[in-house]
Amino acid sequence: MSSSGLDPRIARGTARMLESQRAMVTAGGGRLGWKAGFGAPAAMEMLGIDRPLVGYLSRELLLASGATVDMSDWVKPVLEAEVAVRLGRDLGAGASPAEALAAVDGWAVAIELADADPPPTDVEEIIAGNIFHRHVLLGPWGAERPASTSFVVRRDGDEVATTDDPEALTGELGVVLASMADTLAACGDRMQAGDVIITGSVVPPLPLGAGLWQIGAAAFGRLEVTVR
Repeated sequence: MSSSGLDPRIARGTARMLESQRAMVTAGGGRLGWKAGFGAPAAMEMLGIDRPLVGYLSRELLLASGATVDMSDWVKPVLEAEVAVRLGRDLGAGASPAEALAAVDGWAVAIELADADPPPTDVEEIIAGNIFHRHVLLGPWGAERPASTSFVVRRDGDEVATTDDPEALTGELGVVLASMADTLAACGDRMQAGDVIITGSVVPPLPLGAGLWQIGAAAFGRLEVTVR
């Protein structure tokens, strides 16, 4: 482990990711927030990591529900159904899971589109490449965390995935947020009020083929994207 307590691969990759994020902002790009990746138990075991990885979100890659995406030049496109949160105040290192959740002032459903190429084996390179991120879509914001919810993913009207326990893969969301805040702080950055965070896929990432994809979440509403 590094002196910061981080796996050195995570520390190096996060530092490189933050350099890219700062370059994007300096060039006039719009900061949106952060994304968690590879936080499912099987994914962490595969990579030999002890926490979800952290990438960044930019406003240039934010799409509205109903958008059409051309993925003809993607190599291994995938779709993830996620819970998004918005911070009402800064979140730094050492926060408890309860404190992390208390910093949230908005909840929404999200779709992330990613291109998982090259195959995910090198932790540093995965993070430095922003964890395969291509686009994000966000649903309408609600002020309260739903007591319970279910997610259904459909392609051209056919159900392809569902869950009644969205934290089974992501882990408890307070833990996820606190871990992400610790990682960023150890690498010289932080989560800020107004940041949007997508917290990891609630179902295993789905191979993304052409068609109309819809995410329905009982307490969050619905999002859709057309892929060609």
